[in-house]
Amino acid sequence: MHSVVSSKNNSRVRAALTVGVLAFGLVAGPSMQAGADPVITNPTEALDKLGELSRVSEQTNEALHNAQIDLDAKLAVANDADARSAADQGLLDAASARVAEFAPAVNRIATANYQGARTNRLFALMVSDSPQQLLDQMSALDVISNDAAVQVSQFNQATAEARAASEASKRSAEEARTAADQARALSDDLQRKQSELQTQIADVTKAFQSLTDDERNQLSGTPFPPDVDLSKILANLTPGSGAAALQAGLTRIGDPYVWGATGPNEFDCSGLVVWAYKQIGKTLPRSSQAQAQGGVPVSRDQLQPGDVVTFYSDNSHVGIYAGDGNILHASTFGVPVKVQSMAGMEFSTARRY
Repeated sequence: MHSVVSSKNNSRVRAALTVGVLAFGLVAGPSMQAGADPVITNPTEALDKLGELSRVSEQTNEALHNAQIDLDAKLAVANDADARSAADQGLLDAASARVAEFAPAVNRIATANYQGARTNRLFALMVSDSPQQLLDQMSALDVISNDAAVQVSQFNQATAEARAASEASKRSAEEARTAADQARALSDDLQRKQSELQTQIADVTKAFQSLTDDERNQLSGTPFPPDVDLSKILANLTPGSGAAALQAGLTRIGDPYVWGATGPNEFDCSGLVVWAYKQIGKTLPRSSQAQAQGGVPVSRDQLQPGDVVTFYSDNSHVGIYAGDGNILHASTFGVPVKVQSMAGMEFSTARRY
């Protein structure tokens, strides 16, 4: 999966872009993301076919990555639910142990009452042989009565706590099971999408290989629109994090598009955006759709270089605004990272990070 732009031209462009750019750290990570068909003035039947196949694969690619995001989130929920379930079970065990601690004394009291034992002052008077014995027995009965009341109260409290802990444990255990089931379902869906994507990538690659040299050149186009040059873009950059991210992204012009790539030498559309912003210390979501939800919304007529722009109704393609109606992006398979006019592209939304 290599760019059809000559390595000589790539080297000249990159050398020029590197001038005045800070030394940015490199970051790489696997992911799956979508792209967008380049604007082709006079597509042949073969290019039309490739465009259709590429679009399908890129949408699947986007769905695959979004599924991975959902799965990661659901696994986190499942882990939290497991932790709560374990904690609740620990509380239940402690409450049950406390109930067991008071149970023997309460059982003795209950048994004595059942057997008719009379622990009151009248009974003490009837069985006493002397005033002193009466006082001793009444004193003992007072102690027994107070201890029994305390023990019964503590037993009732422990029982209530155990009952509440049992209910909480049941709820958290059920939540943990539900989260685990949902995570498994998402994992199954992820595997299905991965299988679909591999088949579609094979179709795209086969269609690309059938193109003539002229068709491949038409597909890849040029690094910049005819009326745009690098010095003009750099001259119009204003200080700011978005402009710095664009400046970093411009150093990757000529790199090939590869499904799921986040650099440093291969990219898909959102992978390029993630990489560019990573160079200035900002972490953006890996999905073009997620990128369309973050940051601060910006209207099309207020775009500034460095803003993140998404395309299509499903936000399945993304790039970095380069000024004068142009976008820096990793377009699609067979097309190197480039600056391209947004004219003819289905604008969706823009965000400023």
